[in-house]
Amino acid sequence: MIRMNVLILLFAALCLVALCLGACAAGRSAEPTAGQRPAPPESVADPGFIEQWAATYRFSLGRPAGVNITPDGGAVLFLRSGPRSPVRDLYEFDPATGRERVLLTAADLLGDEEEELTAEELARRERMRLTARGIANYRLSDDGERILVNLSGDLFVHDRLSGRTHELHSDAGFPIDARFSPCARYVSCVRDGEVYVIEIESGTETRVTSGAGGTVTNGLSEFVAQEEMRRYEGYWWSPDSTRIVYQRTDTAGLETMHIMDATRPEVPPQTWPYPRPGKKNAEVTLGIAPIYGGETTWIDWDRETYEYLATVRWSENAPLCILVQNRRQTEQVLLAVDTDTGATTPLLTERDEAWINLDQQMPRWLADGESFLWTTERRGAWQLELRARDGSLIRELTRRDLIYRNLVALDEKTGAAVVQASPEGPTEAHLFRISLDPPGGPAARPERLTRRPGVHSAVFSEDMSLWVHSLNALDGERLQTVRRADGSVAGRLRSVAEEAPFLPRIEFTTVQRGPRTPEFHAAIIRPQNFDARRKYPVIVHVYGGPTSNYVVATADRYLLNQWFADHGFIVAIIDNRGTLHRGRAWHRTVKNDLIDIPLQDQVTALQLLGERYDEFDMSRVGMYGWSFGGYFSAMAVMRHPEVYRVGVAGAPVVDWADYDTHYTERYMDLPQDNPEGYEAANVLTYADRLERPLLLIHGTADDNVYFMHSLKLADALFREGKHFEFLPLTGFTHMVPDPNVSKRLYERIIEFLLEHLQR
Repeated sequence: MIRMNVLILLFAALCLVALCLGACAAGRSAEPTAGQRPAPPESVADPGFIEQWAATYRFSLGRPAGVNITPDGGAVLFLRSGPRSPVRDLYEFDPATGRERVLLTAADLLGDEEEELTAEELARRERMRLTARGIANYRLSDDGERILVNLSGDLFVHDRLSGRTHELHSDAGFPIDARFSPCARYVSCVRDGEVYVIEIESGTETRVTSGAGGTVTNGLSEFVAQEEMRRYEGYWWSPDSTRIVYQRTDTAGLETMHIMDATRPEVPPQTWPYPRPGKKNAEVTLGIAPIYGGETTWIDWDRETYEYLATVRWSENAPLCILVQNRRQTEQVLLAVDTDTGATTPLLTERDEAWINLDQQMPRWLADGESFLWTTERRGAWQLELRARDGSLIRELTRRDLIYRNLVALDEKTGAAVVQASPEGPTEAHLFRISLDPPGGPAARPERLTRRPGVHSAVFSEDMSLWVHSLNALDGERLQTVRRADGSVAGRLRSVAEEAPFLPRIEFTTVQRGPRTPEFHAAIIRPQNFDARRKYPVIVHVYGGPTSNYVVATADRYLLNQWFADHGFIVAIIDNRGTLHRGRAWHRTVKNDLIDIPLQDQVTALQLLGERYDEFDMSRVGMYGWSFGGYFSAMAVMRHPEVYRVGVAGAPVVDWADYDTHYTERYMDLPQDNPEGYEAANVLTYADRLERPLLLIHGTADDNVYFMHSLKLADALFREGKHFEFLPLTGFTHMVPDPNVSKRLYERIIEFLLEHLQR
């Protein structure tokens, strides 16, 4: 009996020693034995998050959108859907009482009928990145008394004062780009490639243009204008509502792209003219026509030299102005038009040896027509200027160090402009008031209107008596506050959006190799159960292209990143050279090669983060991105397999010779003039180098980055004997708004990353 007790005691002691050794080992989990992979960190990812994220369209459904204020500040109009519905209704907020009411719903207008959209309207919404249904958008007349809604091919005019709504009937085709005339007596639209004007009271419809058919349309902007210039209009009213300037577009000679639903081979494919680099663009001309018939006066400019029509502006008391660009986008001219003869006179010329960025807000004429606002990068950063009627410079209104972004409002009563700018760097955006006539020099110090960390924007009434201040804050709060001119609060536009179940755990930082090397902004998202003693595999979420920056001080941008991190990863986002809001030189580093410098910047910045943070497991790094980010991810795993162990490439541009002219040639020049650059920036060039796992994803109906990009890459990789995975999204375009497909997509992505970085 005593001997048995001794054995029991010895066994218990051995167990205690084993437990202590195990505990010590667990405490040193960041230091596994040689050749042993660390145990995967425990996942704390919310199992219901990705379904909620997809069902709410990234928690955006239910938030006020499309905000307009009546000219006298008497009412705020906005659109809002339900928290899990893309169908929007139109609301009115009364600043005097702080109450809101429903003005119009799709059901009010259509009854039991189903909403229908044509392929042309769907394509237009794709260019605008608009997924809403119901009252997706609306127009407010200049006097603020009437509202125009284009719904399911029918036009409805709602009178705000009487509450009456009536439909404008027509036997012609589906209306596109419907809007009021400045006098609000007429509604205009494009039907079957022709511009029509309808007198609201009588319903009389008049066709203004003629000659459409085949490859010719009138009143519609071409593909590159919509997709790359952000010019969605193809016709413009005269200030006195008697004439219309319209764009005539001829796509003869352009390549025709065909998009077929491979699951329904009996259905004919959709066809679209698409201009690829170095090949023919659409021919664009401009004419001025009286709204009740008469000859068109054609506008004359050197279209051989300046083949891009970038902007058209016709303001009261000011000349009709057009902005035209040369093919390489290194020169643009603002022209004043003689509306009687069509002759043009140059007002100012901008030149840049790399390229010129467009600002569709400019020119902005002052009410007396004697001067206009203009923006330029010619001094190294975006600045706002005031120019005389003849185009000569009066003064600079903002200094280069303000990092000007947008014009928000023009207050001529006080002689000031409200602008959005980023003086502390590219991660935040704030509002400033700028004097048009500064007493202290060419660009006096601006008055700061916002300070809370985040991104601020605003909409003002014409008389500046009321404004809606929008804040997307770093702490996760999103507000749309209605304010009076003195800053007092009249109320808030109510959101019914669902709240995310957590706030992202974000650290913003900068890294730099040395004092004369680039400084990179980065955001780091760690798991909610982060353990500083562990090492974590890293996911780099990338965009990297020249039209955006990803490191932004708003919490909602990183919700999906937090879900990724909670599976046991650290997520890093880095903005390389070539991204926005860092000045001209930073942006232009990608000229003639869109990948070499940006990719090396990503590698450098990641390595610097790895040197700073012990928890980064630099032997287990993956990259994920969509569109330009998908292109970046494919390039990263092929060209730097020593850094990136796995890549997820969504809708990537593979060969820049297969993308559109205006975007590609801006950065890469024409293929015949830069063959080495196109070869270096082509993913197919490196297909034989793939040694790391790659998940390729693409929508089969993508009319922006065509499905052929991923098919060509898949074919090249297959012929090289490379292993990869390919996920086609059947019937989807460049966007994936369907909740179930979006949910399954990100579940598949996280499974792929877990498989190759943790298991």
